[in-house]
Amino acid sequence: MKTFREAVQGERFTLTADLTLTRSTTADDVRRQADLLGRHVDAIQVTDNPYAWVQMSALSAAAILRAHGIDPVPALTCRDRNRIALESDLLGFRALGVTSLVLTRGHRIPKKHPVQARTVFDTTGRELIALAAALGDEDSAPPAESFFIGTGARAFRPNADWQGESLGARAAAGARFLQTQLCFNLGILKAYMQAMVDQKLTWRYSVIVSLAVLPSAATAQWVKEHLSDSRIPKSLIRRLEAAPDPAREGIAICAEKMRQVAEIPGVSGIHLMTTGDAAGITAAIEASGLRSGT
Repeated sequence: MKTFREAVQGERFTLTADLTLTRSTTADDVRRQADLLGRHVDAIQVTDNPYAWVQMSALSAAAILRAHGIDPVPALTCRDRNRIALESDLLGFRALGVTSLVLTRGHRIPKKHPVQARTVFDTTGRELIALAAALGDEDSAPPAESFFIGTGARAFRPNADWQGESLGARAAAGARFLQTQLCFNLGILKAYMQAMVDQKLTWRYSVIVSLAVLPSAATAQWVKEHLSDSRIPKSLIRRLEAAPDPAREGIAICAEKMRQVAEIPGVSGIHLMTTGDAAGITAAIEASGLRSGT
């Protein structure tokens, strides 16, 4: 099976997509999504209880994908686990044959969240990256089996004196690719990528930009309000409001942005976040023209 690591380090523009997971997701649901998405993307990402919504564990979903011939890229955050639990999950991922991970600090659980739970944050995101990288140095893990580690990044308009110290420190800890937040604002993204290139951070990272198929103006507005790091221009929301078929327009917008992002120097690939519709993701990929023959 071709891995995400091989894809992102190759010449072709890389595409990944989220697996849609809920409390009621079954193993058959995971396999059906794998069949739908697998022909279009280089890897399938597995989220780690995003927004503190409880779902099937990333470890379990990754195991199902691996058994189905798909290279999973699970996420792991510091929010819900102490250092012992994090290391235990990392060892589990390694035993499954998982080759790539997205490791982040994660966001705090909102005070009024329906799930009454405490945030943990026993480690920082950088410490988690170092912990995962260190597993590759153990005698029980040959160098070829070390994780290809990703980290999160927030695209913004850097000042002239920005040098990306935090990204440099995470690269030194072991991160090799970074994934931006949901960003439809190409002006911000181009400014950010120009600064990344100027600081030679694209020599240390493969950069993956996150987009999504937004099926309605209401969905776009919810994301804009609840995911504070997201960048969704008001013009995009107005476009969805005016569309006679918002779901189809959301696919067209995503495909359009995918083509534009693929032209930005320094970008290695695109990740398509889920809004619950795997078929919409594949439709956007097909409409983008970035995968001929799919």
